[in-house]
Amino acid sequence: MTIVSIATGAGRGMGLACAERLAATSDVLVAVDRDEVTLGEAVPALGALGASVVPVTLDVTDAAALAALADQVRGLGSLGGVAHAAGISPTMADWRAVLSVDLVGTALLVEALTPLVTDGTAMVCFASMAAHLMASMADPAADAALDDPLAPDLLDRLHAALGESIEDPGVAYGQAKRGVQRLVRRTAIAWGPNGGRINSMSPGLIDTPIYGEGEGSEAFKAKLGESVLFPHRLGSPDELASMVVELVTNSYMNAEVVRVDGGIRMPPK
Repeated sequence: MTIVSIATGAGRGMGLACAERLAATSDVLVAVDRDEVTLGEAVPALGALGASVVPVTLDVTDAAALAALADQVRGLGSLGGVAHAAGISPTMADWRAVLSVDLVGTALLVEALTPLVTDGTAMVCFASMAAHLMASMADPAADAALDDPLAPDLLDRLHAALGESIEDPGVAYGQAKRGVQRLVRRTAIAWGPNGGRINSMSPGLIDTPIYGEGEGSEAFKAKLGESVLFPHRLGSPDELASMVVELVTNSYMNAEVVRVDGGIRMPPK
């Protein structure tokens, strides 16, 4: 049986690092990104790593495109590892877009792939250390809204629960990633009978192109790294990708939230 892996956000950064790792362990790699140009630039190098690479350009908030992606994967073989790294940071969009891409988009992808889940399917969804910050400020009404991410009134319910604070893109990002963690735990129960597994991973401060935009000087990166216990530096995309492979291949890891953050100092709860 042909094993098909998927990496989203595969054009650069953490998504590309995950794609590189999965390409070396799969028969077919479906490399997904919203940016057709960046994805096209990544494909030749990915193809040299062993897998047959199928590039797919789509937006993870497009349910129809995700349904087409699932149909394409079904025609290629059996679904294996999935690294869902696609997302946006609080500096890239307003609160509504952050929640729509990072939470709703993840829920839509999980929904689209669920019919393909079989023994050996293993997905890793990217959360964030920001989700752990939200845990200390958990709100039952907000959590109830996060637990229904495909509801058409999701944003209205979160606004009703949290007030104007949710309009801060940083708060919205943390809530979105908290929603991803909770989605993963629920999904693990649904996928279990078919042999599928799903985990979430919370990266810390990772040296990606985001830090090369705006403030991303070497001095700025060094300052960020000071908050990491040891070593005092930002993490690398490949260090994240190595954990993704571990979560995909370790058949006893399921429904977990794994922090890969260098032991960053978190504020007290």
